[in-house]
Amino acid sequence: MTSLARRTREKKLAAMLGASAPGSASGVAAPMPTEGKEVSEYNNLLASLHNDLREIGDIQSIEARNPVKVKKMATYSDWVDGAIAAGQDQDGKPGTAVQDEIVVTMLIWAIDVGAEVGNYDMALEIAEHCLKHGLTLPERYSRTVGCFVAEQIAEHTLAEGGQVPLEVLVQADTLTEKADMPDQARAKLMKALGRAYVEAAENFDAEADNAVAGGKPALATAALNHFKRALALNSKSGVKTNIRDTEKMIRDLGGSDGQENE
Repeated sequence: MTSLARRTREKKLAAMLGASAPGSASGVAAPMPTEGKEVSEYNNLLASLHNDLREIGDIQSIEARNPVKVKKMATYSDWVDGAIAAGQDQDGKPGTAVQDEIVVTMLIWAIDVGAEVGNYDMALEIAEHCLKHGLTLPERYSRTVGCFVAEQIAEHTLAEGGQVPLEVLVQADTLTEKADMPDQARAKLMKALGRAYVEAAENFDAEADNAVAGGKPALATAALNHFKRALALNSKSGVKTNIRDTEKMIRDLGGSDGQENE
């Protein structure tokens, strides 16, 4: 178990390391420095992470890997918190960040285990940091951070039995809306959003404190718009049945499905 003193030290050193990076208007994270006590601490943690990656890699079952990741993430959470703190704007000064393999690996793990722990908050927080400062995924990944976040969270939603809260999908869409990615990846997120809006419409409670304006018809219309966007991005996105079903839902609610304008 990591002591409180060590955890505090890691958070402080990670913040110092991130703060030492020169600001960049290009949106590209600064290279990791090669010297300093902050770098020594980073290298020690990175060696631990590589050992953990090898241990996890030896587990053949993807399902069995996630509980292991949940336990091991605690080792790196304070470092990540410090890096994110350095990346936040303060007193009118922009935050800064370095290219940090620990941070981007925790992004990957946080998305992987989101369904396991029922919480994507950490994943979205790290994603915002990485996208803001231009961190890249490890070389073994061919996707950009934006594409990875959008596609992985969408796939969690579209998987059999998968369920990601609507607000998580909306935030993932907002975070990645300017990120360059293949149309097929963006289409997955649009499809996932469509399904989440349909589910929200089906479960709509007008008496709930957070009931959306426009009620069930508004949710169904939002679903239809996302399904249509998915189809426009990828003709093989598999949403044609979703579109027909959602159009019927809107008609049954006494609204217009928009077909007369097409």
